[in-house]
Amino acid sequence: MTEQAPYGLKVEARRRPRPAAASRVVAPALSVCRNVSVVLGRGETLVTALAGIELTVHAGERLVLWGRSGSGKSTLLHVMGGLLAPTSGSVDWDGAPLQTLDGARKGRLRAPGIADVFQSANLLPYFTAFENVAFAHRAAIVGASARGTGSSLSPLDLLRLVGLDHKADALPAELSGGETQRVAIARALGQRPRMLLCDEPTGHLDSDTGSRVLALIEALQRELGFTLVIATHDPDVAARFPRTVELLDGRLIRDEVHA
Repeated sequence: MTEQAPYGLKVEARRRPRPAAASRVVAPALSVCRNVSVVLGRGETLVTALAGIELTVHAGERLVLWGRSGSGKSTLLHVMGGLLAPTSGSVDWDGAPLQTLDGARKGRLRAPGIADVFQSANLLPYFTAFENVAFAHRAAIVGASARGTGSSLSPLDLLRLVGLDHKADALPAELSGGETQRVAIARALGQRPRMLLCDEPTGHLDSDTGSRVLALIEALQRELGFTLVIATHDPDVAARFPRTVELLDGRLIRDEVHA
């Protein structure tokens, strides 16, 4: 059975039996923030970006970090991804303390585990769509070989997943805004992520294109099963997710799972 996904994609619909409420098993914790604070700047420019954040994200979960600009949601996303070390507190990734890893070990850990999609696609301008995806894909292959595992999707397969295999030879300047963001998604999936972190992925797109890109990310998450965390200030985007984590002035003020 297939279901229609955005951009004419066909995503395999996997029907899984739903266990009775009494027998449901909570998915294991994948990313855990423990009393995380981030202080930026110095002297008169000192800013507390995050203050005492406690947050657990489970494997396969979909959640949104929501708040107005300056609330700390992007900072929290970067801390969870290992791009920014907290000033105090700790972040665990799959049971290991993320911030205590040295640079080389952190790079090897993040390559097979965590991938990012930013507000700007940040594609390499002189590389084709295929080459942009292949660059990340090769890094994942190297890590997979070291662990004795293989890769199931080629760069062209990944472009096909986002409906852009026919644009494989196009440079970023030859693509629309929505297309470049879809290449960025394919590039992130090329890293074989267990958790995909998206920072305002539709922020630079018009409402229709943004909605289609978001629906694509959701369809891919349902099919591939990775954990999805999206940061946004848009309440319409936030309403699409089963769990909302709201931030205000660097503090977590609401963590709500919707029925």
